[in-house]
Amino acid sequence: MKISNKISALLLLVFIILFSIMTLFESKSEKYVNENRQPAEFPEITWENFLDGNFGKQLTVCTADHFAFRDKWIAASARLESGICESIINDVYISENRLLSADVSARGSTENSAQAVNEFVKNYDGAVYFVAVPTSSGVYGNMLPAYLLKSTEKQQIDSLYSNLDSDIRKIDAYNILKMLSNNYIYYRSDSKWTSYGAFCVYRTVIQKLGFMPASYDKYTIEHITDSYMGNLYSKTHYMESKPDLLDIYEYSGGAEIIDCKGYDNNGMMYRKSLYDREAVESDDMYSLYLGEELPLIRIQTNINNNKKLLVIGDDYASCFIPFLTQHYNEIAFISPDCMEKDLNKFLNPDDYEQLLFLFGIDSLDDDIFSYMR
Repeated sequence: MKISNKISALLLLVFIILFSIMTLFESKSEKYVNENRQPAEFPEITWENFLDGNFGKQLTVCTADHFAFRDKWIAASARLESGICESIINDVYISENRLLSADVSARGSTENSAQAVNEFVKNYDGAVYFVAVPTSSGVYGNMLPAYLLKSTEKQQIDSLYSNLDSDIRKIDAYNILKMLSNNYIYYRSDSKWTSYGAFCVYRTVIQKLGFMPASYDKYTIEHITDSYMGNLYSKTHYMESKPDLLDIYEYSGGAEIIDCKGYDNNGMMYRKSLYDREAVESDDMYSLYLGEELPLIRIQTNINNNKKLLVIGDDYASCFIPFLTQHYNEIAFISPDCMEKDLNKFLNPDDYEQLLFLFGIDSLDDDIFSYMR
């Protein structure tokens, strides 16, 4: 064997050993926040796992999740792929101005979610409203390659609404946001709407709920950070992505929050606030809005109108709820994806005369309402 081949083989071996050691001893992430998942754990060592081949598969996934300098390798791969082929990386489309989810047509049916909501509201005495919010891919779908749009988010929302009972009042968020698409209504690095996007839809929603919307010029807008990198960035680590702003809207002279509590699945109570400013120093900047996700959050204001609203939603509701506090004495917010027991173990829905469902359309192809049936 030539000396050069031996040197190359030795260098490769050293490289593999060094990276194996670094992978083994590097501090491990407990959660990939913006990827919305836990990293894979080391597989259980059993004869059954070895014999059926699962040990090797699970070990491969675990190694990939904890590989040394994982983020930097993903970023380098994104730059290389975007330079030599079509700009789709980990189901994220890289356009000139923003990142967009490219799995729109791959989502499942919303029929199960519609059926679960219909069953739930049969036993509820109050007025029910539903807002299905498009992701940035729904509003800026014209930027995506045509072959990715066999089914658009507008079609998915229309299908969902057609499957909801006629007694449920459906509110159109899609056309509001589409009409305002030249504004900063969606993050560039995340699939979710910005606080301004939420405000634009709030103006219509609150009128449907029976109130006059708060005037935009009464709000003081505070830019908490200008370095937010969202869930789509976390899938690609595309280094050309522009960071985003996270804003807090404070209503001058408006209602005050007099109590805000969160409850976990064991009934443990946590003191909370509408905004967790310390979150912008963490890996989960978006938890600025309502703080760490919990199954139930109760908010009380000093408005003396005895109006109570139950909101059932996902993370699209987190930056939306602060706008609602100008109109209600009490708001309860339920996060179904955090629930580990039936909803009625947290509260009695009939204590609230109005019920608002508010979800991103990308959340509604999962069985997220399993604890509401």
